[in-house]
Amino acid sequence: QVQLVESGGGLVQPGGSLRLSCQASGSVFRINNMGWYRQAPGKQRELVAGITRGGNTNYVDSVKGRFTISRDNAKNTVYLQMNSLKPEDTAVYYCSADIQRPLTSYSTTYWGQGTQVTVSA
Repeated sequence: QVQLVESGGGLVQPGGSLRLSCQASGSVFRINNMGWYRQAPGKQRELVAGITRGGNTNYVDSVKGRFTISRDNAKNTVYLQMNSLKPEDTAVYYCSADIQRPLTSYSTTYWGQGTQVTVSA
């Protein structure tokens, strides 16, 4: 009943910028934490940035000062603004959303389909 659809990936030169978007649709009661993960070839998936419902954020050290995560609760959408991109940022990026069930404190994690980000000269 819930689907996360990502957009905004692509090919960019080093130093360039991209903005990823991820919108949740379907039966959404309440979205708690949202985040962006990435997985590069031969590497383990890592959390890039996370944001709580109240707007508190955290980032992996390698993207601090370059990436900004934000959300629009009215649109059920999370964004990742990526500036000063480096080749090592190349990966498939996945969004996630923890969606709370009615009358409970339990959340189910949903995932987007993934979008490719390639940083190359």
